Amino acid sequence: MSAPTLDDRLADVVLRLGVLTDPDDGLSRTAAAALSRLERRGPTRVTEPAAAEGVTQPSMSALAARPAAQGLVRRGGDPADARVVLLGLTAEGAHRLAQRRARRARRVDAALAALSPDEVRRVADALPALDRLAGALRRHEPTPEVTR
Repeated sequence: MSAPTLDDRLADVVLRLGVLTDPDDGLSRTAAAALSRLERRGPTRVTEPAAAEGVTQPSMSALAARPAAQGLVRRGGDPADARVVLLGLTAEGAHRLAQRRARRARRVDAALAALSPDEVRRVADALPALDRLAGALRRHEPTPEVTR
């Protein structure tokens, strides 16, 4: 058996961090990412978060149905084009995102407190390179077919 490669080790750590820092709040990571995007950008066409999250427009419509039913997202029409469906974050959706972030921050802060100051610095120093790696991976990812 050979030693794990860098990409194996990185994939393992990213997966474990994702699972361990994900608050158990009933929102999938994809749904939380889509809600965060709506919070940052405001109401948007269904096609935009679909492309950003790497899913098809019908998948994003289905994904938006649950948060809409929970009162986290509102679906509305575009006054300029009646064929367009706009998604927007509700006040309740913004509140749930804030709660999710606070739970995650408490969990991560507690874990960081268990590390040495040098280890915390090394984690912080690695973040810019990891961010660039994520960007490079996103640029090399196949674009899903998005329909209107």
